[in-house]
Formats: sequence, structure tokens, C-alpha cells
Amino acid sequence: MFNQNIKSPVNIPVSKIHPFEGNPYKVLDNDEMNTLICSIQEQGILTPIVVRPLENTNDEYELISGHRRMRASQKAGLETVPAFIYAVSRDEAAIMLVDSNLHREHVLPSEKAFAYKLKLEAMKHQGITCGQVGHKSRDEISDTDSGRQIQRYIRLTYLIPELLDLVDEEKIALTPAVELSYLTDEEQYALLGAIEVEDRTPSLSQAVRFKKLSQTGNLSDDDIETIMQEDKANQKPMFKVSMEKLQKVAPKVKDKDFEDFVLKACEHYYKYLQRQRNRDAR
Repeated sequence: MFNQNIKSPVNIPVSKIHPFEGNPYKVLDNDEMNTLICSIQEQGILTPIVVRPLENTNDEYELISGHRRMRASQKAGLETVPAFIYAVSRDEAAIMLVDSNLHREHVLPSEKAFAYKLKLEAMKHQGITCGQVGHKSRDEISDTDSGRQIQRYIRLTYLIPELLDLVDEEKIALTPAVELSYLTDEEQYALLGAIEVEDRTPSLSQAVRFKKLSQTGNLSDDDIETIMQEDKANQKPMFKVSMEKLQKVAPKVKDKDFEDFVLKACEHYYKYLQRQRNRDAR
């Protein structure tokens, strides 16, 4: 990552630090953030953030590493934060930002997509050859994903935000998502509407058909609707009941036990119907 031995951290006013423009990694106000806020309030920032001086400004800085710590510090009411200062270019900072986060335990597909795109563009600006992207061999962009896999992730940046959210939520897998990325925005929004109406997402084979029709200019809204209405090979009928309705008839059952409760209730009712039929047959 960074060689932090070259300088000692200095305290910088929070008001002087700006988020990295185009940061591909999401900073969420969730339970983890609340835990981090409490930790900072009790112990302060244990690991300094990393910043770079902004060009043509008076002691203003751009954040490279530590966006979550920065957000938590602001919410904790800190006026200054410890930081390592690196006098690097925007492109160098982009590469540092991407590399410092790619090995996190949980990285969303959308985060990887925009991170790889950001790093690739920065490397191109620096004149670094990335010709292996799109081939099976590894390249300098990642030491975990192949060039072909990197290309797949970058394709996700062509998805409309709503479809990309479905990828992050694991409702659309990476491979069909890549195929869908070749659709126009208008076609993608039409597909999104069909997904909401049919309450299902496209399979890989359906995604491939969408792409082929789109590339020939023959993908209409009717085509999208017709294809989405087809049963997928692994599509099994689902019966849904709202938790609100279940809680009305079984208020003391815990959420995690509802499936077992419903199955046993159905089994009990089925046996009741059998007894009724046997009585009627006498």
C-alpha cells in the first residue's frame, strides 16, 4: 500500500479536507459506521488518513485513503484528524485510492467496476500500457482478477444505476449483467420495468438474446416483455405472504421461525382436510 515511514502524521482541520472526486467506494451510514463513530469518540483515530495537497489552493487537501474514518470523524464532532500528506498527482492518488481498498473483505461489484475503470484511466494518463486488459493473462491493474475479468467488471459501469443495484444485491449475476450492459439506456429502463412487473430477473440466455437484438436494432419493448415472461429453466413458482399478515395470525413467532411455522401449519391443515374427506366418505 503506502510507505508511511517517509513522514509523520500531522493534524489537519476537517474543514480543509475534501473527498476524492469520483471515489468508487461507497461510504454508508450503517451499523458499522455507528460502531466506528463510537470507537473514534472513545479512542480517536488509530490509523491516520492519507491525503494529498490540492493544486492552486491554500492548505486544502484531497482525501485518498480513509473516507469512512473521515465521515465518522465528522459525525463524532472532531475538528482535526491525523493524516499522512503525500504530494502526488491526481492520477497517482487515484491508483493509491483503488489499491488501498480492493483487498477489503466486502467489495461490491459496482465498487470494483468503477475502481478498475478509475485505475485504468489513471494508468493510461501516465502512459502505462494496459494492453493485456481483455485477455486471460494478468495485468498491472489487479493481482487478484485476470484482465478478462477486469474487463467484465468495467462493463458494469455502462449499466443504469437501478440495474447495477440489482447486481450489488446479487439478484443479477455478473455474467448476464455484462451482456445487459450492451443495451442502450432506454432499453435498460424498459427491461427494468419488465423486471418489476414480472418480479424476476433475466437469465444468462435471456440476457444474450437481449444483447443480440439490441445490436441489430431490433429490441423493442414488446420483445423485452415477451422474453421476460418466459419461464427460466431454474425458475420455480414462488408464493409470497407479507410479514405483516403473518404477524397478525402468529404475533409471537420470531421472523426467522416463520418458514417452519407456515410449513407445519400447512401440514396440519392438510391432515385436517384428509380427516374431513374420510368422514364424508363414510
